[in-house]
Amino acid sequence: MAELRTLPLLPLRGMVVFPYMMIHLDVARARSMAAIEEAMVENREIILTAQTDAEQEEFAFKDLYPVGAVAEIRQVIKLPGDTVRVLVEGKRRAVIHEFHAEENYDTATVEEFTDKIDTSMNMEALNRAVVHQFEEWVRLSKKIPPETLVSVAIIDDAGRLADLIASHLNLKVETRQELLAAIDVKERLEKLYAVLTREMEILQMEHKIGKQVRKQMDKIQKDYYLREQIKAIRQELGDSNKGEIDEARKKLNEGNYPDEVKKAVEKELNRLESLSNMHAETGVIRNYVDCLLELPWNEESEDTVDIAAAKKILDEDHYGLTKVKDRILDYLAVHKLAKDKSAPILCLVGPPGVGKTSLATSVARATGREFVRASLGGVRDEAEIRGHRRTYVGAMPGRIIEGIRKVGKKNPVFLLDEVDKLSGDYHGDPSAALLEVLDPAQNSTFSDHFVDLPFDLSKVFWIVTANNLGNIPRPLRDRMEIIQLSSYTEVEKLEIAKRYLVARQRTQNGLKAKDISFGAGVLQKIISDYTRESGVRELEREIGSVCRKAARKIVEGEEAPIKVTKKNLTDFLGKVKFQDTKANKKPQVGVVTGMAWTEVGGTILPTEVTVLKGKGKLILTGQIGDVMQESAQAGLTYVRSRSDKLKLADDFYEKEDIHIHLPEGAIPKDGPSAGITMATGMISALTGRKVRSDVAMTGEITLRGNVLPIGGLKEKVLAAYREGMKTIVLPKDNEKDIEDIPETVREKLEFRPVESMDEVLKIALLK
Repeated sequence: MAELRTLPLLPLRGMVVFPYMMIHLDVARARSMAAIEEAMVENREIILTAQTDAEQEEFAFKDLYPVGAVAEIRQVIKLPGDTVRVLVEGKRRAVIHEFHAEENYDTATVEEFTDKIDTSMNMEALNRAVVHQFEEWVRLSKKIPPETLVSVAIIDDAGRLADLIASHLNLKVETRQELLAAIDVKERLEKLYAVLTREMEILQMEHKIGKQVRKQMDKIQKDYYLREQIKAIRQELGDSNKGEIDEARKKLNEGNYPDEVKKAVEKELNRLESLSNMHAETGVIRNYVDCLLELPWNEESEDTVDIAAAKKILDEDHYGLTKVKDRILDYLAVHKLAKDKSAPILCLVGPPGVGKTSLATSVARATGREFVRASLGGVRDEAEIRGHRRTYVGAMPGRIIEGIRKVGKKNPVFLLDEVDKLSGDYHGDPSAALLEVLDPAQNSTFSDHFVDLPFDLSKVFWIVTANNLGNIPRPLRDRMEIIQLSSYTEVEKLEIAKRYLVARQRTQNGLKAKDISFGAGVLQKIISDYTRESGVRELEREIGSVCRKAARKIVEGEEAPIKVTKKNLTDFLGKVKFQDTKANKKPQVGVVTGMAWTEVGGTILPTEVTVLKGKGKLILTGQIGDVMQESAQAGLTYVRSRSDKLKLADDFYEKEDIHIHLPEGAIPKDGPSAGITMATGMISALTGRKVRSDVAMTGEITLRGNVLPIGGLKEKVLAAYREGMKTIVLPKDNEKDIEDIPETVREKLEFRPVESMDEVLKIALLK
């Protein structure tokens, strides 16, 4: 082990000094300056070592690298302020064994090392490889003068050569320290060779990137020059967008557009200026600019909400629907008092043909707003609502923005028709896209993918229509005010036909009032014998058929007016379609009339039950859904639990099969409301007691025979009334819903609210 020496310590920040390296150091720390003064007093030698963290002003000895260089101070110059510039020359490597903190400066006990000379062929080869690699680095980097190569080439000492080359390289402190810590010359050369190789790879990559950047810059300048030339040539040939662009800019400056729209349009017009008419993007940019300029960003219709006038318009356009019209008038009154609030979102739910769409038209007429209709039936793609992104070929706005663009006002009455017919697939869920459209908290900043700018939909009066509320997703349903529209009674249908349908069909078929006359009772006969519907569409079609036949007779020479009577009605419409009701004329065993609700209104549900010898199977046919099958199972359990009271054999369910069939087997049926109907049919078939043919029933059954409430009572009762039923059996909890049924129907029916199956059997079964 070499002799240890204690020398003043000068810590370095962001710098490593190698032996044979001469460098200026600026010293400002008080203890470092004191160490230099001490070294000048002694033998001018000082130990230099680097800090592991160059940012630290104050340091501990553990923050210093353990290998440094003993250096000789050649010169000390006092600089302005409290700074000293020191010229040092590295002499030897030194490993620091101990640090000492003196009163004014720090010292270190070090062990010095000198390089051992190795003249082997292996060392010679390694030496030459390092020199060659350094020459290549100098040639590529051009950061140091070529004369440096001469001073390197004449050095025979491998250790000194390595230190000299390392001092010229711009390396990280950690890498330089690693080379300094390599006491063994061979190890030092190997590490230096690896460092030079890596630096060469980095330099080559830098040259490659620089070449690419220069090439790209040259291309950009060339493209700009050529583009300017093309622009000039286009102007000479007349192949320029200038006129179109100027017109768009004029419209932009004259219109009332938000700042963000102006910026977007100006940006696209600048792009359009640089493109040829034949360029693929030209059409896309034109469509986008036209869309932005045509949208009514700040254009509104002036509301003319007069409640009396609105009531008159609604009454003129629609007969009946008293509750629905009252709700609409309530909304209009609120809107008149609070114009700044978001417009209401109404959802009109009811069977087809009851006037949902025409109500929306009347609301638009009553408020003086524009009317937009978008049919959503069968829409499967989210882009139909939100639009397509402009990156797609043939991109266009969604139905919402496109509808508002057509009417040119941002506050129309917007009808979203058949919202319950939406369906999602891999293109997305359109009903989810409607959540933002119909949410008052979000639709003020609605973003269409094509427009890509927020558009305010909060002023739109939204009206949504649907046949089945259950098909509308719950989150979407929560955003709307639900208004139920029920089926028309025959009295209402007759009034609608007299007031609206006859006149409309007469006009559509080219007839005048004097050309055709409907005799007494003709319209009533058409309603009862030729139609079975909740609304009046089929009725209008039948009246239209009569008018067309009359028009043909007039054209063929028959004198007007053409008289339509109950006797000659078959000449116009053919034989009667609904002469016999579906309801059974005579009481039968195991045949019960139930009631059901469908998307197109109410209907009766004839139910047949037959008992056969077998092994206790319960057979269900007629496209019965899972819920209805469970109701049948519950009904059978109730029957078994009451076998003693019904005087049935204890093992009847083991020796007999019960077959329940609901006719019209092609039509799917489901729901719990047929529970008491099927239970009554089973008891009738098992006991042999006949069921009254003029009784219709609805209600859910429990295992203990309790009757639970159901929905859609009004629709079901109207259907039973049409089919000639006299008595309606309904759950006790639905008794309050009887008030919703028109008085003309209530007067002709007997309502029997029940709480248990025992009450149902007393009413329905004959003794």
